[in-house]
Amino acid sequence: MFYAGPLILGFLLGFILGSRIKFNLSSGLNFTTGSYIIIFIAAVIAAYLIGPFPYYLDAPLASGFISALIGIFIGKIVLGRDIKENKENNKENF
Repeated sequence: MFYAGPLILGFLLGFILGSRIKFNLSSGLNFTTGSYIIIFIAAVIAAYLIGPFPYYLDAPLASGFISALIGIFIGKIVLGRDIKENKENNKENF
């Protein structure tokens, strides 16, 4: 049976978290496309090891965990703060 509750809640929480992610230029962290792919693969492995919610038989992995990860990525793309915006804010602060 398919349960939409964990998928919707996980996606919404991930979307909110993803929209709050911003780049800090002074930290020197650069996430490339490859690093996002590695993070996604690690999350799928973790979701498989976590397993499904109790009594849910829709998939052999934690579907809410995967939807939260997808929500983080989409929230960052759609509403995340851009590097240009941070550069402008840093110039205004000095």
